Amino acid sequence: MNITNDIKPVTYLKSHAADLLKQINDTRRPVIITQNGEPRAVLQDPQSYENMRNAIGLLKLVSQGETDIRNGKTMTQDDVFENIEKMLKKK
Repeated sequence: MNITNDIKPVTYLKSHAADLLKQINDTRRPVIITQNGEPRAVLQDPQSYENMRNAIGLLKLVSQGETDIRNGKTMTQDDVFENIEKMLKKK
C-alpha cells in the first residue's frame, strides 16, 4: 500500500468527488484531503468507519476494566451470578 496515492488536495475532491468516492468504497482505504499542503480531513467508507468506531469502543471498555482491576473494583463470578439471581427474584 502506497499512502501517497491516498493523499489528495481539496481541489481534487471538488473536481473528482464521484471518482474519489468510488476509490474509497472499492479499496476500503481512507483518503487524506489536504488544504494548502496541510492535512485537513479523512474520507472513509462507511463500513470501515463503523468497524473503527466499534474497535475504539471495545478498547475503551478494556481500558475501563483494567482501571477497575487496578482500583480493586472487582467481583467474583459467583458473586455476580448471585446478584443477578437476587435481582431476578425481586421482579
